[in-house]
Amino acid sequence: MIPVTEFRQFSEQQPAFRVLKPWWDVFTDYLSVAMLMIGVFGCTLQVMQDKIICLPKRVQPAQNHTSVSNVSQAVASTTPLPPPKPSPGNPATVEMKGLKTDLDLQQYSFINQMCYERALHWYAKYFPYLVLIHTLVFMLCSNFWFKFPGSSSKIEHFISILGKCFDSPWTTRALSEVSGEDSEEKDNRKNNMNRSNTTQSGPEGSLVNSQSLKSIPEKFVVDKSTAGALDKKEGEQAKALFEKVKKFRLHVEEGDILYAMYVRQTVLKVIKFLIIIAYNSALVSKVQFTVDCNVDIQDMTGYKNFSCNHTMAHLFSKLSFCYLCFVSIYGLTCLYTLYWLFYRSLREYSFEYVRQETGIDDIPDVKNDFAFMLHMIDQYDPLYSKRFAVFLSEVSENKLKQLNLNNEWTPDKLRQKLQTNAHNRLELPLIMLSGLPDTVFEITELQSLKLEIIKNVMIPATIAQLDNLQELSLHQCSVKIHSAALSFLKENLKVLSVKFDDMRELPPWMYGLRNLEELYLVGSLSHDISKNITLESLRDLKSLKILSIKSNVSKIPQAVVDVSSHLQKMCIHNDGTKLVMLNNLKKMTNLTELELVHCDLERIPHAVFSLLSLQELDLKENNLKSIEEIVSFQHLRKLTVLKLWHNSITYIPEHIKKLTSLERLSFSHNKIEVLPSHLFLCNKIRYLDLSYNDIRFIPPEVGVLQSLQYFSITCNKVESLPDELYFCKKLKTLKIGKNSLSVLSPKIGNLLFLSYLDVKGNHFEILPPELGDCRALKRAGLVVEDALFETLPSDVREQMKAE
Repeated sequence: MIPVTEFRQFSEQQPAFRVLKPWWDVFTDYLSVAMLMIGVFGCTLQVMQDKIICLPKRVQPAQNHTSVSNVSQAVASTTPLPPPKPSPGNPATVEMKGLKTDLDLQQYSFINQMCYERALHWYAKYFPYLVLIHTLVFMLCSNFWFKFPGSSSKIEHFISILGKCFDSPWTTRALSEVSGEDSEEKDNRKNNMNRSNTTQSGPEGSLVNSQSLKSIPEKFVVDKSTAGALDKKEGEQAKALFEKVKKFRLHVEEGDILYAMYVRQTVLKVIKFLIIIAYNSALVSKVQFTVDCNVDIQDMTGYKNFSCNHTMAHLFSKLSFCYLCFVSIYGLTCLYTLYWLFYRSLREYSFEYVRQETGIDDIPDVKNDFAFMLHMIDQYDPLYSKRFAVFLSEVSENKLKQLNLNNEWTPDKLRQKLQTNAHNRLELPLIMLSGLPDTVFEITELQSLKLEIIKNVMIPATIAQLDNLQELSLHQCSVKIHSAALSFLKENLKVLSVKFDDMRELPPWMYGLRNLEELYLVGSLSHDISKNITLESLRDLKSLKILSIKSNVSKIPQAVVDVSSHLQKMCIHNDGTKLVMLNNLKKMTNLTELELVHCDLERIPHAVFSLLSLQELDLKENNLKSIEEIVSFQHLRKLTVLKLWHNSITYIPEHIKKLTSLERLSFSHNKIEVLPSHLFLCNKIRYLDLSYNDIRFIPPEVGVLQSLQYFSITCNKVESLPDELYFCKKLKTLKIGKNSLSVLSPKIGNLLFLSYLDVKGNHFEILPPELGDCRALKRAGLVVEDALFETLPSDVREQMKAE
């Protein structure tokens, strides 16, 4: 007998797959087992027992063709004799006798086989085999999607992730924290969120824009008291699970092969059910206990007509009716499955009930095969979907990242990264982290916080613990801020630097920082957008003194005019984009410093000459060729610094002599060949940079500059220096390297305050020993070839090497 366990492979899958079997699949599996037992039982009876038993029929001979003797013989041979009465003396000799057929055992076997094949209806013969085959087909249809490569891989992956999500400590913690909140707290939070949705740049304590914390529930903040409940290994495993769920969702939501395959196998089962019911109902009556058999085997057996008994007909008849009942129930169940498949929208799955129950509002709805598998899971146990939903929530993921960050970046580790920045503030730079660690707000001595390439930064209310914080730098960061944190920044923040890829990434809350003094905006815009660049009103920045825009704008934003009354310094670094329409500059009457760098200016803007308070002007990296307009600078009585470096200026006009208030002048990196003597009539100059030009001669009038402290002619074509240069006794830095000088005058010893001298790249053969009189000049401040340094007397060399 064939054991039923041999057929287990057709119906059973991995134990974990049971979660994708709804109650109707489980029920039909049990029905399949029952039908399989009917088939196996019937097949076993067919093999183990006689299928049919036949006896020859007696045929009455015709009277007109048979002789009396033959009749007598036939009667004698076929008519049973009356049994002899047992004698009282010998009862054991009594023998029961029937009709004699003169057939042996082999002939009976032959007759049975012939009649089984010729006379018995095919349904009666093959009924158990049909039951077995149909049942196996049902089993294959029910489980084919677990075996097909295109679907089984998705199912196995889904089951694997589902199990890990279900058992993850993070799932338990996230749901327990949510369930632990009382309803009053939830209602309060909901009311606060509703109020925040209706306020914008309003009174203190409210959220000012869509990027503020109004979209983040309070529970996002990690409770430090329970931060250790999840160890580092468990946190990393949960983080990996979030990534797996994201990738799996993208992969599975692309198609609906699972849904289509399940529908097709269900339809196939319904069609097969209808076929089985149709032909079985018609043929079940063909299973009869008595069968007449007429076969032409008289020459071998002497008989032609037989009466046969189908030994299993009664049992098969009962089994067939039982089988039909099971198939009918099976078919009705499949019809219900089809109704469920087509009545409900199984290619879309909503987590609405999970969002309402847990309060995690950002759990997204899913579609296609992902949705179908979740619908199937709900038929098994809705708890699986609820726990799985935790790993679809961005809030939950960010909360986990926050916990991992807090574990990784301890206060001691953060203090090791502290450094002093260019503004002489104690700064903490954090680069390319997954978020902002809460432990940052435990470093109370922090003065500057610099965040670079950090997504989804959330500034919580705990930033108020940083009493010394004055500077904040956000470089390519997406920032959300809590209302209490915004109130703190409004009062304390002095410097804000934002680096962006798009003007829309600028944090809207920055427009309300009323005590902000310095604002630095850095970012690149496409050419089309830059034509229509707009900033929101800056009128609330009452304390703004310095504004720097490093971008590719085509005009000065109108919003800058809002702060023109108190703006003192403005810098525009335009990355080569031509800056036009500078009329707004005229309104900035209090401007003291102006930088227009790389703005493709061909002339000095006339609007600059209206800035009577201007003290420093920097026109670096433009396309200036002529500066005849420089004469208009004589009206700017306060102008002390003029930087026209990195341009294409070929000459300096004589009008430069009228700029008598200049103290710093830079013409480096131009194409100047001749220095006018009038230049040195600006006798207040302390800093003069003429490096990287084509100058061949230095006028002796340079000696007039008695206040000169810095003089550079590096990388020119000067062949000799005038002795009058050494009358500038306040000179501290002298750069004459990379020229064509061959002799260095001994009068250089007159420069008693000289502390930096660059003579490298000339044609000197010897250095004058008078360099020893420059007591402030040390070896580190002397840029010269080593061989040339050795030409100095040993005592001078020792003096320079001495600290």
